[in-house]
Parts: sequence; C-alpha cells; structure tokens
Amino acid sequence: MLNKPKGYVVTRSDEKGRGTVYGLLPEWAYAEGWMPVGRLDLDSKGLLLFTRDSKLADRLTRPGSCRKVYEVWVRGMVSKEQIGEMLEGIRVEKELLKAIRIEIKGGAGPKTRLVVELDEGKNRHIRRMFGALKDPKFGTPLKVLELKRFQIGGLRLDVESGKWRFLSKHEEENLAVHLS
Repeated sequence: MLNKPKGYVVTRSDEKGRGTVYGLLPEWAYAEGWMPVGRLDLDSKGLLLFTRDSKLADRLTRPGSCRKVYEVWVRGMVSKEQIGEMLEGIRVEKELLKAIRIEIKGGAGPKTRLVVELDEGKNRHIRRMFGALKDPKFGTPLKVLELKRFQIGGLRLDVESGKWRFLSKHEEENLAVHLS
C-alpha cells in the first residue's frame, strides 16, 4: 500500500522527467518487479496497491471486480439531479462513465465535497464525468479540484502521504473476499 501524493506519475520511468511512484518506494521494489495495480493520474492522490502477482493485478482492475472509493472536491455546486445522471451514466466521447454511489458530504463556498464509489476505473473517469456537467447556478463546467482514493474493496488507506507499507495477511485475505 502506497499513499501516492499529487505530482507523481504511476509508471516505471517518465520521458518528461517527472517523479514516479517508484521514487517513493525502496529500490528493490523496482528491481523485483513490483507493479502498480491500476493508476492514479498526476493530479490525484491516495491509495495505490503494488504487487508482483500479475493475475491478482488483472483481477483487481477488471471492471466490476472491486469497488474503489474516492473523496472528491469539486468547484461548483452539484445537484441531486446531476448525481442521478452520474449514477445512470454520462456519455463522454462515446464512453459511458458512471458511479455506483455518490454522497454529498458538504462544501465550503463555491466547492462541494463528495464521496464517489466506482466499480471500474476508466481513464480520468471521475474528472471527465464531473467535467461533462455544469454548475446549476452559474452554468460553468464542474471541475474536480482534488481527488483522493481512500478505499479499495475493504482495504482503507492508513499511511501518511508519500509512505508505504506491506499488507498484513488478514488484509490480503480481506481484499480477496471483495473480488467478485
């Protein structure tokens, strides 16, 4: 488990010279072939798993296999109707993007704090889904300001930003239970 900070790319090396998540791990993780399970974009942070088991990685990233939960701060106000649209699915660039659960947790000024749960993770899924909608009051596109994944299956993020730890045997078993 790694708590990925913003500003790191999820790749083994980056042709643009940006910091990679491997810079946050011990050198042996790269040498021994530990690979990230899924991705978080450069501007996202939070829970990222690593494994050497490619079959497990495939199972965890297969659509519908494992729920992922995010805390999302959006510039703009999000209506109940828009939440309904996102639960039904929004077509963006010929791709259907949807969430399986969205809760408004509050806000401050022109921002809304939400919890978003997905059972699949398409490229920039949450950012594109919210970006396809407009603030009901001002008519400006909703923009994700901050995105943090804090749960995969029954596994919750519990390490500081930029830190990592091994999963316990119990956590590995619990994660396997959440795979469908």
